[in-house]
Amino acid sequence: MNDSSWGAPPRAGLRAPADQGTSPGYGWEVPPSSAGPVHEVGEAAHTRPMPTVPHAGGEPGDAADRDRGAAGPGGPLFRDERERRPGPGQPAGRPPTPSDPAPDPARSDDAARSAGGGQAKKKSAGRNLRAAIGVGVGLGVVIVASLFIYKPVFIGVIAVAVVVGLWELTSRLAERKDIRVPLAPLAVGGVAMVVAGYVRGAQGAWVAVALTALAVLVWRMTEPPDNYLRDVTAGVFAAFYVPFLATFVALMLDTDDGAWRVLTFLLLTVVSDTGAYAVGWRFGKHPLAPRISPGKTREGLMGAVAFAMVAGALCMQFLIDGGAWWQGLLLGLAVAVSATLGDLGESMIKRDLGIKDMGKLLPGHGGIMDRLDSLLPTAPVVWLLLVIFVGGG
Repeated sequence: MNDSSWGAPPRAGLRAPADQGTSPGYGWEVPPSSAGPVHEVGEAAHTRPMPTVPHAGGEPGDAADRDRGAAGPGGPLFRDERERRPGPGQPAGRPPTPSDPAPDPARSDDAARSAGGGQAKKKSAGRNLRAAIGVGVGLGVVIVASLFIYKPVFIGVIAVAVVVGLWELTSRLAERKDIRVPLAPLAVGGVAMVVAGYVRGAQGAWVAVALTALAVLVWRMTEPPDNYLRDVTAGVFAAFYVPFLATFVALMLDTDDGAWRVLTFLLLTVVSDTGAYAVGWRFGKHPLAPRISPGKTREGLMGAVAFAMVAGALCMQFLIDGGAWWQGLLLGLAVAVSATLGDLGESMIKRDLGIKDMGKLLPGHGGIMDRLDSLLPTAPVVWLLLVIFVGGG
């Protein structure tokens, strides 16, 4: 899921990376400091670009920048790189001068609070919790109702999520990297993968994947050959990253107890995210992957593992036919690891693209892809372990 805070808010004088912010339902990330304007060219309508810090003077890469240890022309990029902040009432981008207005004590106290300094430091969830909870509850009702009332409707929900996710991903690739991935064959092929997986099983899904990749290659031939290899490579990547991984949810559903298997998969991923957020926000001190997503901590990962293992034991014991509690412990551990890797994987993509969220379709959450980042890689893991533990159904 989206990047969220597994740790405490950044200390004063440090900047969090751009991919910190809203999380897929369980914001584990802390919002970046607001100390500096944003400089972006061609900003996407549905994305929030990475913040940068203006250099203090001179050209990028001059002595002033080198003295600050900036990661790039705009200043520090990662939270573990220090930057110089202007004081209250002082214009950004230069040191204080005698002509600058005197700091306002009230504003100074507000600045101290926002920077997280001293006794005034307050922890923040980094997102609109009311909106996030409302959207999350609404999505949950739709998913559970379709899952247990009529399975084909749930397949339709998966298909819609796949198409929207592909649209977000291909749009960001075009806007930020000028990679022109043909969306039409991807969308049609993505829906075909999900439906074939539900109707024809794994064999049908593989056939749909192959035909989708072929359609991307042919569709791109209608345009000039410049960057053909780059565009079709990105297209095949998108086909595997979004619809193919989502197909494993359809494979889980196509069993006698399919609804309970899918519910277990969703619950464990949500609980893993919640445990990571709760433990990391309260106790997080040691970064897990500072160059990818500095807000995530080792303590948050341990929280994800503990919460998911307990939930896994309960789900396998009471929801899955023939399941045992010890199998749930292993399942929960695997879910916590795969969900974390999926979250970090999308953080890498967003950092490369220079954006904070894949979209803003869901208030308090970001885009659909910011909800699917930990779900997609977890789906094949849960499907495989359930087949091993209790059979294919």
